[in-house]
Amino acid sequence: MNTKIPAYLYEKSNIIRLIFFTAIFALLFINIFKPFDSQHWYKDISPFNYFFFSSLIILIGMLVVVISRFIMLAFTRKNTLTYWQYGLWVLVEILSMSLFYALFTKFIPKEGMSRDFVEIFHQSTVNTSLVLLLPYSILWLYFSWRDKNIMLEKMAMEDQNIDLPKKNLIAFPDEKGELKITIVLENLLYIDSADNYATIHYLNKSKLSHFLIRNSLKWIEENLTKESPLVRCHRSYVVNLDKVKVLRKTKDGIFLELDTENTPDIPVSKTYYERVMTKFSKYSV
Repeated sequence: MNTKIPAYLYEKSNIIRLIFFTAIFALLFINIFKPFDSQHWYKDISPFNYFFFSSLIILIGMLVVVISRFIMLAFTRKNTLTYWQYGLWVLVEILSMSLFYALFTKFIPKEGMSRDFVEIFHQSTVNTSLVLLLPYSILWLYFSWRDKNIMLEKMAMEDQNIDLPKKNLIAFPDEKGELKITIVLENLLYIDSADNYATIHYLNKSKLSHFLIRNSLKWIEENLTKESPLVRCHRSYVVNLDKVKVLRKTKDGIFLELDTENTPDIPVSKTYYERVMTKFSKYSV
């Protein structure tokens, strides 16, 4: 139970899929099975109006899931969830939504005033569990299947004859070790950083592009520069020496000019000057 849950459960795209799928499932569920005593919410109402108003109430209740999942998204940017924590999180979602529907059923329809609140809450919890746990389980299976398919595709690609050798591909994971982008070395220009984020600058179809990942420049330096032309040249920069055409010394300091237009001159600080020069003589043409 202390095992960490798979990362795909709190990816932003999958959280959005979960919210939309659960909302659609809830709309169908309430209009087909009429739980939460919703048939007593309104009297002498047309099927269309019932669908409209009951759906509106369900969607309001779904705000619990929306708020909960975006809190989870923010929380998992710096932390990870274990299975028991995730289970507790889902339980809180169920109880919160059940409380909303129980209060609505008790105090909004006139018939609810005479009913026991504990009975209403119990029935609401059962129905809410179905509304949430069924789509959650379906999506968990789908996300797991999709993640395994991606892994199999990557393994298949590794078994094929690829024109570019592996050493010419640079893979960039985030701080949790999840692969975010892979770039051909000859297209990689430089990387700059701010706080715990790194921006990778590269050529994509001959156009300048950039990609932001949550990882430190220190990790990149320690793991990606040893057997490559990448070198840390400044507190905030790692540069691909194969893309450097000029090393320029001025009164303002030392700068590297890249062979690509519209790229800034990369500063070289005194701390990193010697290692830059050592690698520069080896990799630069």
